[in-house]
Amino acid sequence: MSYREVSEIRDGMRIDWDMPIEMDDGLVLRCDIFRPLKKGRYPVILSHGPYGKWLHFEDGYKTAWKRMEEKQPDVMAGSSNKYQSWEVCDPEKWVPDGYVVVRVDSRGCGRSPGYVEHWSPRETRDFANCVEWCGVQPWSNGKVGLSGISYYAINQWQVASLQPKHLAAICVWEGFADFYRELSHNGGIYNTFAQNWYDMQVKTVQYGLGHKGHRSRMNGDWVSGPETLTEEEMGANRYDMGKVLFGHPFDDDYYKAMAPDWSKVKVPMLSAANWGGQPLHPRGNYEGFFRAASKQKWLEVHGIEHWTHYYTDYGVDLQRRFFGYFLKGEKNGWDKQPKVQLNVRHPGERFVIRHEDAWPLPSTQWTKFHLTADGHRLETSPDKNASKVTFDALSDGATFLTEPLAEETEITGPVAAKLQVSSSTEDADLFLVLRVFSPDMKEVTFQGALDPHTPIGQGWLRASHRKLDKKLTLPFRPYHTHDEKQPLKAGEVYELDIEIVPTCIVVPKGYRVALSVRGCDYVYPGGSGGKLSNMKNEFTGNGPFLHNDPRDRPISIYGGKTTLHLGGGRDNFVLLPIIPPRKAAPAKAKAAKPARGATKKKRR
Repeated sequence: MSYREVSEIRDGMRIDWDMPIEMDDGLVLRCDIFRPLKKGRYPVILSHGPYGKWLHFEDGYKTAWKRMEEKQPDVMAGSSNKYQSWEVCDPEKWVPDGYVVVRVDSRGCGRSPGYVEHWSPRETRDFANCVEWCGVQPWSNGKVGLSGISYYAINQWQVASLQPKHLAAICVWEGFADFYRELSHNGGIYNTFAQNWYDMQVKTVQYGLGHKGHRSRMNGDWVSGPETLTEEEMGANRYDMGKVLFGHPFDDDYYKAMAPDWSKVKVPMLSAANWGGQPLHPRGNYEGFFRAASKQKWLEVHGIEHWTHYYTDYGVDLQRRFFGYFLKGEKNGWDKQPKVQLNVRHPGERFVIRHEDAWPLPSTQWTKFHLTADGHRLETSPDKNASKVTFDALSDGATFLTEPLAEETEITGPVAAKLQVSSSTEDADLFLVLRVFSPDMKEVTFQGALDPHTPIGQGWLRASHRKLDKKLTLPFRPYHTHDEKQPLKAGEVYELDIEIVPTCIVVPKGYRVALSVRGCDYVYPGGSGGKLSNMKNEFTGNGPFLHNDPRDRPISIYGGKTTLHLGGGRDNFVLLPIIPPRKAAPAKAKAAKPARGATKKKRR
């Protein structure tokens, strides 16, 4: 067994392959270092994660790469693309700008040996060790920035809580922060995504696959080597992620051990969310911006696919200005950058860039739309007459619609619902979908982070998990404790507060807004959205985020009847963040290059 540990000059960079970083417990992780040819001390862009640093983007994620290649020529321009890897930056676009790019394979993955246990306290300490190692190398100026999408973003929240000395800035691009509410149990309902992701994207690059795995097009060596281990040995070197998450149905100490401490996240941060990423990532980006103690923090929100804008000119320009200011000390105007940059959504995948000063938006007019049984309508005034709407508990449920809107209306921000519910059994799962329909009743959806037919907004709640955390609950963001099960009594009415992930859409005049209250996952009525090569399931409106595990939803409990008790003094409404129209004014700071299909607008 031997590691590469060679240094060579390629494509205008010095590349150090498979360099060792020793952890505090003696284990050695492996990293690649991409540096400028000119000797000096440079700021570091660091990533640490499980996807195999030597696996080329296209070889591991063929359909995602092809889509980006066809739709975003700016991503491919200015680079040979030889070193592109899933969800981390392209060194050919950063090294010439005076950065050192370091990629680390996390414990048990790619070229690094060890036991795989994602986001564990052990793995977070590893990441902190890597930050400190980078900060004292002879080619480092002592300032380390963290960058990456998804996994490479999620762990930034965690390591920032540890406050390593050399950590100078974090760019959290679509990274969740709550391992219970956002990953494993949305609203208390088990999400099958993680177990499938583990099979498709982690086990396929686990250390020890060796010659049974991928051969790297970057250097011709084995992505998951150098050893080739037996199946039994590899099984002993990883935890059973699906079994562990399913075995923790409440927000217990297991999840809390992985959670970031927002009071300790004080480093300058750029949090980039995707309007269509529910239920996984965007909530974490909003929560991180809203709750982190950092006094230098910015929120950016965009559309289209999960991975795309990180690599586009729009995304790279934003990141360069952020890192240039904090890692290089460049006077590039970032200190005048408004705190919030939104790509405001319009039907037809049209986006308008607008800057704001805070999140939620200070101008928000929180407006209740009440559910009424008569015509299944959403009304701004509650129905005085009591009524009921009953549906099969595992069905598509009921949909409530506004009248055609009299004027263009913007909805941007957190959304919440309050419902009065009874069940014929001891529990009920509620799947809420915020929707928009054109005048001919065709549903408006968007290219989401993954699914091409993603609805405007979604929320989930298991009725027995209705208990609220009184300290963290806000009128626009219910926050459930998820620390105990409170069974229902059949036929008894319970008040449920349901969080719907923040969203954005400018609804044209004549269109309708709708709320669907379902007993199962949303299904796009227009048919299949295809699938990605790195995912197991076909996309039908929820991407890979499905809540259909029969172990979690036995028909004897979740297959009864669910009843909404409307009117007659009972509150049943969806609280929408209506943004009043205002006159545009020139932007204060240098504007980012527009995202695809975007124009610019400044709100005051």
